[in-house]
Amino acid sequence: MSRCLSARAIAAVLWALTPAVLATPPAPGYDLLIEGGTLIDGTGRPRQPGNVLVRDGRIVRIGRFEPPAEQVARRIDARGRIVSPGFIDTHAHGDPLSDHAFDNFLAMGVTTVCLGQDGSSPSDLADWMARAAVAELGTDVAMFIGHGTVRDHTGVGLQPNPTEAQLAAMQGLVDEAMKRGCFGLTTGLEYQPGSFADVDELARLAEPVARAGGLVMSHLRTEDNDGIAAALDELLEQGRRAGCPVHVSHIKVIYGQGAPRAARLLARMADARRQGQRVTADLYPYQASYTGIALLFPEWAKPPHDYADIVRTRRADLADFLRRKVAARNGPQATLLGTGTWRGLTLAQAADRVGKPFEDLLIDDIGLYGADAAYFVMDRDLQEHLLADPFVMICSDGSPTTSHPRGHGAFARIIRRYVQDEGLLTLEAAIHKMTGLPAETIGLDRLRRGRLAEGWAADILVFDPARVRDNASYEHPHAVATGFDAVIVNGRLVRAGEGSVARPAGRLLRRAGSDRPSGE
Repeated sequence: MSRCLSARAIAAVLWALTPAVLATPPAPGYDLLIEGGTLIDGTGRPRQPGNVLVRDGRIVRIGRFEPPAEQVARRIDARGRIVSPGFIDTHAHGDPLSDHAFDNFLAMGVTTVCLGQDGSSPSDLADWMARAAVAELGTDVAMFIGHGTVRDHTGVGLQPNPTEAQLAAMQGLVDEAMKRGCFGLTTGLEYQPGSFADVDELARLAEPVARAGGLVMSHLRTEDNDGIAAALDELLEQGRRAGCPVHVSHIKVIYGQGAPRAARLLARMADARRQGQRVTADLYPYQASYTGIALLFPEWAKPPHDYADIVRTRRADLADFLRRKVAARNGPQATLLGTGTWRGLTLAQAADRVGKPFEDLLIDDIGLYGADAAYFVMDRDLQEHLLADPFVMICSDGSPTTSHPRGHGAFARIIRRYVQDEGLLTLEAAIHKMTGLPAETIGLDRLRRGRLAEGWAADILVFDPARVRDNASYEHPHAVATGFDAVIVNGRLVRAGEGSVARPAGRLLRRAGSDRPSGE
């Protein structure tokens, strides 16, 4: 009797917190029925009213139909709500083995994350994937192998021009990763060791990706206005030589201004598509980037060079470089430190606090790796023109710990700002950019994911778009998003309103055609 009362009490609390969610006692038949909602299926097609019926983690019926005579374990009243696929974050960070919940993603409607970004993946990828396959994961995870990690694992490291034997060894690692179910290769060419690779090496490593039907995602060699065209051309050349689709990670033009500048970059990509090449991109909807402070330092001060020796012998040159670099990036007031001693201060404020020029603070107190920072270097009109392009999807480039609001707010911000407030996107177009488009790009559609359709995975959201809020800010970057009434992962309601209600239900996904079954 006490058990029954306890269950009723729990159900009453859940009902009070989330009026749209109603649980009934478990019973045979179906696991979940979402009733009376407005369906946006992820394809970009117009919305329509209907119900969704789920069993064993899959959608078994969708559309206008009478509730089944068979018993249903859980019912969700979706009247006045949108029902959509769960969002897919094409560029995310973090380790779901150490932070299983990934609540920051779930709270903004993300049910699948793509990891292994910017050329960096777990050093022992086989072991990591074996553990992830049996772990309780907060979201579904699609894994990529990192080019920089491959370089390090084979001993190439910071060496330019690897030998034929080294190239073959690197190709072998990529090939093995694809067989294990990775969805492709990522590069971080603005970072070490990726910066030491040339296009010949990049094309060679894309060949096993192409054979497996995967994708190359690239943090380009530079995103600066005067170099991004050449950097994009390098990625396109890599894809052409290997016969592999390519994808620009978090596309932006630093220092660039205005929609016409964005149009020229998009035209370059459109021209490649007209010639038969598959090229796409993603972005996060903010005007500040976020990465390590080493981005400000010259290559001649980074490994394999000795930083201490550079400071001793070329301090004046280094200080002059940093002054000019930071000035070109809108000045020290446009760099907001996100980690380290001066977290929450701009570079200008931190320098004032210690009473020295910002370049001396960088050289003596912060150094190459002493902080991450947000850099306010992006033009709103330019970035919003990129956002509207039909081949550009959404990412967060965030993690559970990143000190940038994108990690907790990116997807909610799309709905709140660009659909509700500004009308830059229709809700159907926005959801397509966050579901169907990334699924088609990555290959998740071959696993029947990323769309509301019969037989497809039941990663589903229920929400009122007018109530969705991105609450994270640069001052409070870890404030979770709100407004999603129900977040369903593989058929299980895992989040209702502002709290978790069940054990994690995410899975490690494996590319269709790999040697390992998806979700093992």
